[in-house]
Amino acid sequence: MLHLRLITPADRTEHVVDLIQHTVGTAHLVVLPGAARNPPGDVVMCDVAREAADELLDGLRESGLERDGSIAVESIDLSLSKRADKAEKEAPGEAADAVLWEELTEATHEESTLSVTYLAFITLATMIAACGVVLDNAILIVGAMAVGPEFGPLAGIGTALVRRAPRLALRSVVALLAGFALAMAVTVGFTLFMDACGLFTRAKLEAPRPNTNFVYAPDAFSFVVAVLAGAAGTLSLTSAKSGALIGVAISVTTVPAAANAAVALAYGDTGQTWGSTRQLLLNLFGIVLAGTLTLLAQKWFWARQRERNGRPTARALPGGPRRTRT
Repeated sequence: MLHLRLITPADRTEHVVDLIQHTVGTAHLVVLPGAARNPPGDVVMCDVAREAADELLDGLRESGLERDGSIAVESIDLSLSKRADKAEKEAPGEAADAVLWEELTEATHEESTLSVTYLAFITLATMIAACGVVLDNAILIVGAMAVGPEFGPLAGIGTALVRRAPRLALRSVVALLAGFALAMAVTVGFTLFMDACGLFTRAKLEAPRPNTNFVYAPDAFSFVVAVLAGAAGTLSLTSAKSGALIGVAISVTTVPAAANAAVALAYGDTGQTWGSTRQLLLNLFGIVLAGTLTLLAQKWFWARQRERNGRPTARALPGGPRRTRT
């Protein structure tokens, strides 16, 4: 279950209450007239089953409530209520399968922000991976994969394509390109420093590396794994399965490929630089493609689910302000 806290202008409260009451899967409706001070208005609260929340949020947004009032959504970890149990049973589908599009958009927007923290994580991950490829240490490679934050912008691109949000797409692409560019540039300098200290050598890079040579030798399996990881990662985001997302992070070779390309570039090894770059681009494309197709499939599935349910929804109500969706 999710808990909604709404601030509504007084002249729109009745319409909002109607939206909630006519949405399948809602319970525990509370109205506090005049309780809000900034912005002024009424406070309306209710609980809604996760699988019904997206429909209700669409109706609330179409009424312009996020512009004139406020919409806050919180997850309920424990709800002991027969009314809540009934609401969940009435809502179509399963909560674990539900996609809360506003939540997904907000999460990918935050994860694709070009912040100092994001740049620090991707740079540190690439430097760790550089140590891994030079030492042929698979443990360091796995650690670098887990640290890398690049799945956020990749998911942001897929979400932007499905929701037709050009600003989110631009934000994600900029974060992805700028992040990898900075990380690889810093790693080139890091490689030269380690070489000067006698810790990195070209001989180690070009020696047989049975544990890490996959990062500069892309093949069909590289694309297959990237597609599977992109689908799994998208599902983990839409269902809030953070553990699964960590597993996705250590299954694709984006950061290690970038690291190997940077180390090889520092030593002038064009063969490994190009091979690693192809591996990186192949993985990025596969993840975005699979993520976008997964979101489209989920969108189609929930549209069919609502049609089969055949019950009145928040947007089907007469009256109240409406906005044209873009």
